[in-house]
Amino acid sequence: MQMRDFVVRFAGEGGQGVVTSAEGLAQSSTRVGYHALTFATFPSQILGGPTWTQARISVDPVLAPGDDVNVLVAFNQEAYDEHHKDVLPDGVIIFNSTEFQLEGDDRSFGLPFEELAKSTGNNRAANMVIMGGLAQLINMPQEHLISFVEERFSRGRSEDVEIIRSNIEALNLGRGHMAESGFSLGELAPPDMPEYKQLMIKGNEAVSLGAMAAGLDFYVGYPISPATPILLYMERNLVGKDRFAYQVSSEIESITAILGAGYSGKRSMTATSGPGVSLMSEGLGLAWIAEIPLVVVDVQRGGPATGLPTKTEQSDLFGCMYPAHGDVKMPIIAAGTVEECFYGAVKAIEWAEKYQGPVILMTEMSLAERAQNIPKPDLSKIKEAKRIVYSGTNGYLRYAGSELSPMPIPGNPGAYVANGSEHDDMGDTTHLGDRHVQMTERRFGKIKLLEEDDYEREQQDNSIAILPWGGSKGPAREAYDTVKKAGLPVSWYYTMYLNPLPPKMLEELKKKDLVIVPELNYQGQFSSILRSMGVKAESITQYTGLPFKSRTLSEKITEMTNARLKETVRV
Repeated sequence: MQMRDFVVRFAGEGGQGVVTSAEGLAQSSTRVGYHALTFATFPSQILGGPTWTQARISVDPVLAPGDDVNVLVAFNQEAYDEHHKDVLPDGVIIFNSTEFQLEGDDRSFGLPFEELAKSTGNNRAANMVIMGGLAQLINMPQEHLISFVEERFSRGRSEDVEIIRSNIEALNLGRGHMAESGFSLGELAPPDMPEYKQLMIKGNEAVSLGAMAAGLDFYVGYPISPATPILLYMERNLVGKDRFAYQVSSEIESITAILGAGYSGKRSMTATSGPGVSLMSEGLGLAWIAEIPLVVVDVQRGGPATGLPTKTEQSDLFGCMYPAHGDVKMPIIAAGTVEECFYGAVKAIEWAEKYQGPVILMTEMSLAERAQNIPKPDLSKIKEAKRIVYSGTNGYLRYAGSELSPMPIPGNPGAYVANGSEHDDMGDTTHLGDRHVQMTERRFGKIKLLEEDDYEREQQDNSIAILPWGGSKGPAREAYDTVKKAGLPVSWYYTMYLNPLPPKMLEELKKKDLVIVPELNYQGQFSSILRSMGVKAESITQYTGLPFKSRTLSEKITEMTNARLKETVRV
């Protein structure tokens, strides 16, 4: 029987090639037309500590890591002890027999990863031994893997030929040993190569590419997990005339630097995580009151404080939407897929320039480190964000009136004060109550310029709706498809735009008897915000540091829906 979906989990310690193995399998699969998605979780140690990653290979597009594990690759005893219970009864456990021995589990087969790799003359080829064994389990043609190895290691070096030879030998050794074991999972159905070009990319890379496509000029950042790869990417790639990328000494320096850059006319951005957002709160308040465009990317992790720095969570929403003291409500875009990381970054730069103020793009650990094949963006269709620039004469009153006004560039006509105190038309400090009312209404009124009726909806006539946000989109979508197939009367809604919400979507949600919000936090942050807007929202929460399982959501959605329908009947 052919499988359409295959999930393998690699578990061991940091530095053993756990992540490399998963990403190599995913990359080799997408090259021939499969869809792939990886999920990685690891401790905060530089080396060592329990690490595992999961690769899902499918004939069909996937948005979630998968609930059930077909194959566990255990690099050590601890990995087996922790993860064997997640393997399906008819699944397979491949263990590193160089490291330990297993008895009593008839699903297991020992494969000496390191020994076989050493026999090829390449001590680093253990992951290829594993990939060969996995390919045998699902009857994947060996030529798929060989072509991947040839492309990956052909880099114009004198040693390329030997590296390719040893890796192919490792593939063959892994495949041969697995064939001798007698284990098989059947056959993975042949792929259906998409007509469009694909890109295998991680969320952090997608954010970087999207911002650059939108015309990013200026990037500074301070290293912090899981946002650091964005800084590294920008340092390597944000180059050329009038472009600048640099590592600064703190998150406070990051926000003040992009404040200055935004004021001077540059499209500016930084990326951080929850602790960094906390340190940037005063600077974000200054950008809000002075009306200075900039973008802050928050790659969420477990908190508070240092919390769970390498685990995933969606617990920064309150802190991002209301980061500063006083009356502040930031525009928020929350990406839910790797593809949305790209287009969310494009939109964040556009929004900041459009309404002349700070915008926060929220992602999370599970997206940042997720490798996923997405349609290759057509960069020719991405327009660089433009702001309205003042081109008149001196005497310009930057903050006059309640409408958005052109923004002068320093050194050109229209000088004004970008003031952190409440200010008059010119920007000079004022303490008049009437003026504070006028300027507060101006700042909040500008957000309406960002309203877009861009959202997903299905079966919208049902009185109960599912509304995930951010990275919970994938598991929630799989859960929705499951309960929909079972006949549960629920509708589906989703948008990247959390503030401002699409107006039409908000009006539809207000009419629902119940809106179910899956989110990875304790307080049910998004549902709390929705209730303040008149929506009857209730959350499904989880705060383990791991993404939702689709099965968990299906069960909970069914329970909540049936309970509400019974209440409606009684009334």
